[in-house]
Amino acid sequence: MGDKTLDIENVYTAYDKADVLEGVSLSVRPGRITCLLGSNGVGKTTLIRSILGLTAPREGRITFGGRDITGMSTHRVIATGIACIPEGRKVFPKLTVTENLRIGAYQVKAEAAIRERMNEAYEIFPRLAERRSQLAGTLSGGEQAMLSIGRGLMSSPDLLLIDEPSLGLSPLFVKENFNVIQRINERGVTVFLVEQNVRQTLAISHYGYVLGKGRVVAEGEPDTLTDNEEVNQAYFG
Repeated sequence: MGDKTLDIENVYTAYDKADVLEGVSLSVRPGRITCLLGSNGVGKTTLIRSILGLTAPREGRITFGGRDITGMSTHRVIATGIACIPEGRKVFPKLTVTENLRIGAYQVKAEAAIRERMNEAYEIFPRLAERRSQLAGTLSGGEQAMLSIGRGLMSSPDLLLIDEPSLGLSPLFVKENFNVIQRINERGVTVFLVEQNVRQTLAISHYGYVLGKGRVVAEGEPDTLTDNEEVNQAYFG
């Protein structure tokens, strides 16, 4: 199956015949946090949808671990070892914390494996352990963000796609969530982090890409991107 690199090659994705992504190419290498930066409306979420098979590219190729997943159905993409934390958290409000986590392990048959992964999630997020019987809809925004990440980890993914984890959160919870993402990566999970929060994202990333109007306009290691004049003008004012 190869080395579990996610490769996106010359991808064009369209809605109603209008291209949102125009020839996007990038790689997410195993063991690293790779970020995709860009403002609203440049195509970041469309790229995640393309990877997950929710909106199939009209042109180009997406491979994971050397396997072509372009346009594959979403449940088959997930089965290859990819999980996604969607924008806006999206927990099941009328289910408990524990029930939400179990949904993340829907493809896991062994009860012992589910319990082990749940214990790992509670180890990463002690606050969720304290609230395991609480309805998800009664959690704070930051706690729901934790639950969303914990649920994504329940499938024990090789690659975790995280879409805008700082959206709508207080600065304190943003900092806490970015620390958690870093710890998850240190446990061996590859992360593809899609964000607008440039400073904190570059602080934990190993490599990054900048998307502008459906195209990659810059790429490099964090220091390179911070020093890039185009990136500075667009994001640092």
